[in-house]
Amino acid sequence: MIGRFVKGQSGNPNGRPRQRRPNVSAFDIIFDKTLTVNRDGVDREHSVHEVMELQAFQAALSGNGMAVRQVLKMIEKRENALAKLAPKATGAVRIEPEYDAENANEAMLLLGIAEYEVTPTGEGYRDQRFKLATWAAQAAISRPGRRRLSAKDVEDVKRLTVNADKLKWPRSVPHD
Repeated sequence: MIGRFVKGQSGNPNGRPRQRRPNVSAFDIIFDKTLTVNRDGVDREHSVHEVMELQAFQAALSGNGMAVRQVLKMIEKRENALAKLAPKATGAVRIEPEYDAENANEAMLLLGIAEYEVTPTGEGYRDQRFKLATWAAQAAISRPGRRRLSAKDVEDVKRLTVNADKLKWPRSVPHD
């Protein structure tokens, strides 16, 4: 009695059937095909998808409104895909200013807004006083829209400015 299977002969001479690609639509299969496109006398291989995009771009450039919308959607889709690939931003960085009088003084020295005035004191010692440069004080007292300076304000400006005698005071300020 001969059994169902013959010894040495495959039950499936054609082999295992090829599996369909999962989650692949007919459009994906068509878009993967390549076409030979002749542009300016040069043959180039393009996928169907690329050819359709090129046609949409050309139609958009010629003024076709529907094609313009299609191109804008393609651009938006590309931007979204690039944004997903971009590295994620970390949490917000908190910046807290640190107020340090020495840092502010150093900045004013670097910018030339202020300088140290060295004056000799008794017994051979020197006294360094931090004072505003004459030009900076002049800019401050000459600015438009300023509030009126009181006599104490004028006295403070004179005391804290290098060469205060060179300042040109506005007429509205009693300076002597």
